[in-house]
Amino acid sequence: MHIFPQLRKLEEKYARELTVVGVHSAKFTAEKQTENVRRAVLRYEIDHPVVNDRDFQVWQQYGVRAWPTLMFIDPAGNVVGKHEGEFTFEALDRFIAGVIESSDELGTTRKGELEFRPEREREWDRALSFPGKVLADGPNDRLYISDSNHNRIVVTTLDGQAVLTIGSGNQGMADGSFASAEFHDPQGLALSGTNLYVADTKNHAIRLIDLQAEVVRTVAGTGEQASGFGQGGPGLETALSSPWDVTLTDRSLFIAMAGLHQLWRMDLATGEARPYAGSGRERIVDGPLTAAQLAQPSGIVADGDVLYFTDSETSAVRWADTDLSGDVKTIVGTDLFTFGDVDGVGDEVRLQHPLGIDFDDGVLYVADTYNNRIKRISPVTRRASVFLGSGLAGADDGPANDAQFHEPGGVSVSDGRMFVADTNNHAIRTVSLDMLDVATVDIVGL
Repeated sequence: MHIFPQLRKLEEKYARELTVVGVHSAKFTAEKQTENVRRAVLRYEIDHPVVNDRDFQVWQQYGVRAWPTLMFIDPAGNVVGKHEGEFTFEALDRFIAGVIESSDELGTTRKGELEFRPEREREWDRALSFPGKVLADGPNDRLYISDSNHNRIVVTTLDGQAVLTIGSGNQGMADGSFASAEFHDPQGLALSGTNLYVADTKNHAIRLIDLQAEVVRTVAGTGEQASGFGQGGPGLETALSSPWDVTLTDRSLFIAMAGLHQLWRMDLATGEARPYAGSGRERIVDGPLTAAQLAQPSGIVADGDVLYFTDSETSAVRWADTDLSGDVKTIVGTDLFTFGDVDGVGDEVRLQHPLGIDFDDGVLYVADTYNNRIKRISPVTRRASVFLGSGLAGADDGPANDAQFHEPGGVSVSDGRMFVADTNNHAIRTVSLDMLDVATVDIVGL
């Protein structure tokens, strides 16, 4: 995700000289399925060709060792460079300009824009586009939906009648009125009275929506991705990296900072935003807050003195104390490369890249994203079991065990009803916790 914007700049600058080919060598089983890769190409708005290297043939032939890796090939077919990890636009810009100059001198460059038919041309307009998260407010009959690829927040009744659209839909970062404000792939939501906080993921920012004054303003983040781990500071002066979800407790906003493998805390009284849990190393290691190691936390919910979060890259669900002297501990999940779809207790449980989480009546509900299921997990006994979904990718409504989801990213429970952001189905699904019959919310009025 982090390198796509830089690649896009290079593709635009060198449209007549540079060709980008994506090679998708999947870690997770679900990522090997071509249809899932196609959905990801759409979700991340990729227009260059992408190879599904499901058997790691290209990976092995090029001696790749890490995600992401860039291989540079000159017009004669020679590998002239290799880079592992993220990069700055400026560094690659200089390198590519040099390769083009050398090729021009040798007369090997064939200039001209190549024609590809992007996957998006096969799609059609929908009310929602890859909704990432959803927040239900049962007492006030409201659903807040991160309409992520439409770059806006949609507010409806619990039955789907549109009430508000927040954001112009243009991809950008602009504060202002609901009609003029701009977001870029908004995800997690947290509500406090008439204030709605948004993890504006690709703007690397936290936005505040004042539902009463009908304005949007930025409260943390500079709009640029953090280049490394920092100590934090005043919210508007501190660079963030892919904040994916937010939750509130007292006067603090806790942030699942996926791009830095950390949880952050923002003091709403002072506006200060600082790392809270996680050293920044990507692993699954329990222990004191600052020493623990996390891996792309992407969902977070508070319950009193405890923060529960999904640690997506380790397919884990973990918890952290809200007391600074506390610890991080793991409920289920064991390793970066251990995943699956197995019910059970503790270390025998297997999830696959969970993204969403909510807590209700002593139970955690987890969007087990790549397993196309919603799991029910006890934080006390560490027992996990399937709650909704057959496991097959699809969009069928019906009884809990027969219903189908496709990479659900968010879950929210309120007043006995659950709502699911069913991301790849471009839909919000709902179920009564008593009846357990899944239905699709009919979004009307957008």
